[in-house]
Amino acid sequence: MTSPRTFTGPELVMATHNPGKVRELGDLLAPLGIKTISAGDLGLPEPVEDGDTFKANARIKALSAVAGSGLPALADDSGLVVHALDGAPGIFSARWADGGDFHTAMERVDRELNARGTSDRTGHFVAALALAWPDGHVETFEGRVDGTLVWPTRGDFGFGYDPMFVADGYDITFGEMDPGKKHAISHRADAFAKLLAGCFSANQ
Repeated sequence: MTSPRTFTGPELVMATHNPGKVRELGDLLAPLGIKTISAGDLGLPEPVEDGDTFKANARIKALSAVAGSGLPALADDSGLVVHALDGAPGIFSARWADGGDFHTAMERVDRELNARGTSDRTGHFVAALALAWPDGHVETFEGRVDGTLVWPTRGDFGFGYDPMFVADGYDITFGEMDPGKKHAISHRADAFAKLLAGCFSANQ
């Protein structure tokens, strides 16, 4: 098994148009001294995410940003996996939030759990990160955090499904949690730690 490729460039495109992800990834990359710019700031189009896994969709986004910018790119694909809903919304987490309306998406999660009459409200967040280079090489890493879903939602921090997710070992939602604390324990932080160890060890 070959070792992941080390990233040595001074600049990296964050292949996302999601302001929340731009903030989180930017905060995680800041200590490395790497200049970042988002795909949204560059006016790059959002690609069709037709992969069947989080890693596949992250690859699609990273390679699309590379093609549009000529620079290395880091993409994230993440979502909520609800165990009693057979893994939904999963890779369709953003699509459940039609037009970015995640409150409606969270209402749907709660409604479908109630419709099934289940007491199982466990779930987990998954984050896949893909780092792509202009020569087409891609490295992928995946992180996870387990927890329980609550209703009504709580908190105004974070984004997406954060206000309904309580990570195992905690009694507040990601939406109530200080962003710095969330960055330390989230699915994205888990994936990012693996990315750092694999591709950025020379930068630390």
